[in-house]
Amino acid sequence: MSALFTPASPRVVPAKAGTHSLRRSWLKKVIAVMPKHFCTAYGSPRSRGRLTGTACSITLAAFAAFNWTTPAHAQTPAPLDVTILAINDFHGNLRPAPGGISIDDPADKAKKIVVPAGGAEHMATLVKQLRADKKNSVFVAAGDLIGASPFLSAMFHDEPTIESLSMMGLEIASVGNHEFDEGLGELLRMQNGGCHPVDRCQGPHPFAGATFHYLAASTIETASNRPVLPPYEIKSFEGIPVAFIGLTLKGTPGLVSPPGVAGLVFKDEAETVNALVPELKARGVEAIVVLIHEGGIPTGDYNECPGISGPIVEIVRKFDRAVDVVISGHTHRAYTCEIDGRLVTSGDKYGTIVTAIDLKLDRTTRDVVSAKANNIIVRSHDYPADPAQTALLAAYEKVAAPIANRPVGAVSETLSRVPNPSGESPLGDIIADAHLAATSPQTLGGAVMAFTNPGGIRADIAKRPDGAVTYGDVFAAQPFRNQLVTLTLTGAQIKAMLEQQWRDPQRPRILQVAKGFSYAWDNAASAGQRVLPERMLLNDKPIDPAASYRVTVNQFMAVGGDGFTALLDGTAPQVGVYDVDALDAFFKANSPVAPGSADRIVRVN
Repeated sequence: MSALFTPASPRVVPAKAGTHSLRRSWLKKVIAVMPKHFCTAYGSPRSRGRLTGTACSITLAAFAAFNWTTPAHAQTPAPLDVTILAINDFHGNLRPAPGGISIDDPADKAKKIVVPAGGAEHMATLVKQLRADKKNSVFVAAGDLIGASPFLSAMFHDEPTIESLSMMGLEIASVGNHEFDEGLGELLRMQNGGCHPVDRCQGPHPFAGATFHYLAASTIETASNRPVLPPYEIKSFEGIPVAFIGLTLKGTPGLVSPPGVAGLVFKDEAETVNALVPELKARGVEAIVVLIHEGGIPTGDYNECPGISGPIVEIVRKFDRAVDVVISGHTHRAYTCEIDGRLVTSGDKYGTIVTAIDLKLDRTTRDVVSAKANNIIVRSHDYPADPAQTALLAAYEKVAAPIANRPVGAVSETLSRVPNPSGESPLGDIIADAHLAATSPQTLGGAVMAFTNPGGIRADIAKRPDGAVTYGDVFAAQPFRNQLVTLTLTGAQIKAMLEQQWRDPQRPRILQVAKGFSYAWDNAASAGQRVLPERMLLNDKPIDPAASYRVTVNQFMAVGGDGFTALLDGTAPQVGVYDVDALDAFFKANSPVAPGSADRIVRVN
């Protein structure tokens, strides 16, 4: 394993401003106690004749009449203004996200409109504009900058995204769960540079690594009991230090492939942050910003917060009062909230928003005295393309285009990944069908059913005017390049796997299923009892709990990813093709592909 990072020593410059106001406060305290102590010690009739009572009164009157007000130029100095620009969950979307961003219609709040937004070229321009007239600014991120990326970034293992964000001036980023998609070694390569260990150097130029710094306060290597990356970084603005603590959610091991986080522990978010506060204060830090890859589900539009729920609420409430601002992510939502008296923000996903946070720092206490935020949409039509970003993307597209533009088939309608109330989606059905088709021959696994996790389906396959589908389209839908694995499971084990879809009742992960298998689940039933055994059918025949079946899943699921640990009991595994290649082959054999009837999963209650 690569050598571990250690936290950089911060440049802490003692603040010199505010000495006059401190002196004035001291004098006011002296005046407040003078009448009592001055006369008692020196001017009472019993004080050996030093001052009579009348003389004491006159002296004090003269003392009180003295103008102790400091000169106008020594008044309390104005607060220091610092601007923080923040993004989260970029996921390698170097080009504008196809779906833009959905916001309230300004003309009718009861309706939604879609605004074209995002793209590295346009974001770079916005960031430059926002920093142009700011003396003190910093550009930060709250995780998942890479992983689950479109073809242009994913083909090169997200090297283009790291380069793009470095060119934009990104300075600090917390890790997210997707930063661990290919394991710790690959994350360290993103930081330090170098060629991919398997695919080597594929890009148009050598990969130098990020110029920004990844932070991972809560990710601990068990062998050394140390964070795998620095826990925080301190930036100094005109001598006032501001600390940025970066970390991901403690649930990361359940969201990535277990081998990718082997030997790592993800500690409690609030406990991690609170344990760092005394260390930061010892370094002279009073202003603390947390970059955390965990979030909430808000009500209201993208730049407000009438209400919010989700893990971030309780986490913020547990934070030490020394924490001033929280920049969050993970839930792919946009909000500017106040939680427990602290500003909490999130900027949607895919580069559609840059959050501009204005801090005012007291030059004397060096603490935050106010914080406000504005989520600014990266409107693709409003911000011209940045030439440097255009050149970077063109260089990578020149290499990627022949592969991305290769035709694979056609669709008759858009295949959406959005699930219906039962949890089934048109694209999910097609992908599961493709996985079954690739592994059903006896020599390729002999599968009779296939399941895939919804988190592995990352983009719709949209219908173009001519219906054509390219390899870039299918790759965007299945960007993780997981190999398919066919296992032997009993009917009882299949039911146990399906029950694990509600491992997190607030965010169930409904598996997409291939044709031939169907089941029903009861929304009102208790945990472990939601799947109705009598409604589990394979080719219209009930599943026998004691019988054995050959079942295909992706490699991520096969090792217990997303909490599907029942699959660890599967036997006779046979590894097959990559998921994206199975989908590629399915389109070639079945085009034009159309959405199905969506009747494989039935919800009761």
